[in-house]
Amino acid sequence: MAWFSNNSTAPAAGVATVSDAPVETLADVSPEKIVPTAPGAESTQPIANSSFSDKINSTIRGPNNDSFLASIMDSNPYFAAGFGLMGLGAGLALLRQGLMRGSSMLYRQMLVDLEIASKDKSYAWFLEWMSQYPKRSSRHLSMQTSFKQHDNGSITTTFNLVPGPGKHLIRYKGAFMLVNRERSGRLMDLTSGTPFETITLTTLYRDRHLFPELLHEAQEKAMKQQEGKTVIYTSYGPEWRPFGQPRRRRELQSVILDRGVKETLLDDIRDFLKSGKWYYDRGIPYRRGYLLYGPPGSGKSSVIQALAGELEYNICILNLSEQTLTDDRLNHLMNHVPERSILLLEDIDSAFNERKQTEEQGYMSGVTFSGLLNALDGVASADERIIFMTTNHPEKLDPALIRPGRVDFKQCIDNASEYQVREMFLRFYEGKEEECNRFLEEIYKLGCTISTAQLQGLFVYNKMNPEGAIKMVPFLKIQ
Repeated sequence: MAWFSNNSTAPAAGVATVSDAPVETLADVSPEKIVPTAPGAESTQPIANSSFSDKINSTIRGPNNDSFLASIMDSNPYFAAGFGLMGLGAGLALLRQGLMRGSSMLYRQMLVDLEIASKDKSYAWFLEWMSQYPKRSSRHLSMQTSFKQHDNGSITTTFNLVPGPGKHLIRYKGAFMLVNRERSGRLMDLTSGTPFETITLTTLYRDRHLFPELLHEAQEKAMKQQEGKTVIYTSYGPEWRPFGQPRRRRELQSVILDRGVKETLLDDIRDFLKSGKWYYDRGIPYRRGYLLYGPPGSGKSSVIQALAGELEYNICILNLSEQTLTDDRLNHLMNHVPERSILLLEDIDSAFNERKQTEEQGYMSGVTFSGLLNALDGVASADERIIFMTTNHPEKLDPALIRPGRVDFKQCIDNASEYQVREMFLRFYEGKEEECNRFLEEIYKLGCTISTAQLQGLFVYNKMNPEGAIKMVPFLKIQ
């Protein structure tokens, strides 16, 4: 630019010029002009006689002795506008960041969140509890179909409307709560094909004590629907899930076994359940194994269901022949049995025999025999557990499987005895003593034993006709 040019050519009109005085550069300042100052003393000699800095500053002055930036802004309104917008944007950005930090701090101080995942047990309880709110506060609804079995055997279908994905506002005990139900679009449960969901409850920090109260209320409501019923669980992947709807509890008196068998089983289980401290004090693992063996149709599974109903327990059925079941998953399932549940391993003899028979066909269960033994009483096995095993062929069982500690109580459930035949006949045909004696005579003529399942099928076919049941006794031998 002309400001720093040594040419004597006159500048163009309108171009700012500097003073005609020669510019003194740093090289022109002689060392004599810079006088050092003693430490602690004030300098009386301006640096380079103050002329050097003044002359440097004079080179960025405008024509009206303004700063260079002011000169540019005066001569270029677009630059001034852009500079102003830049400043406004920077100010708004700082304001936005401050508001975000302030709102985040305010949110943490005043509000509290509670997240419930769909894999948590309380998730279904909360949705059931929320079904009382949708018509009043929700605009996005989802359908849940449930079935209720009555005492007479009839089933009623109920359609429950629950809040769907989105945000819903509810009021619980005077406090407002925001319910946000979110559904994952990518993550899915591979066993059921349903997407993973989460429910987030938000309320004021002062009302956080309402969360446990709400969940307890939801649990009590869900448990009331299962009163008088037995829930059957099966394994889905690494977890237990209810199989179908809860079933009516089977009364123990409805299962006719030989004299004293079911009473002995019931007394032993009750004694075990109240002896937890005794086990712990002596360092004995607090678990009990039962083996019920006998011919097919003798009532092994029925008595387990009746015992569960009498004890108000649920039943977890584990299929050892499942293809995807491995040792690790078996151990995990047996260590995470739902509370107040009986673990049932049916037809334990066929689990490993079937694996050997079908190995040539390319099918092989992932569970090994040693894996089952370790899951039953290994170091990682769980306490407070009741296990029932059933088999039709006890002679096929490995002695290591049924040794004490893994199986503590063995009970034979055989074909129907005379006592069982009489009790079953009088249960179906109350007061028919004479017909019962005739029925027993026909049974003796068969010359073979029959199962309680055969007797029940005969009585069900002749519900109100004892004479018909007597006439059909010879057909039992054919079966």
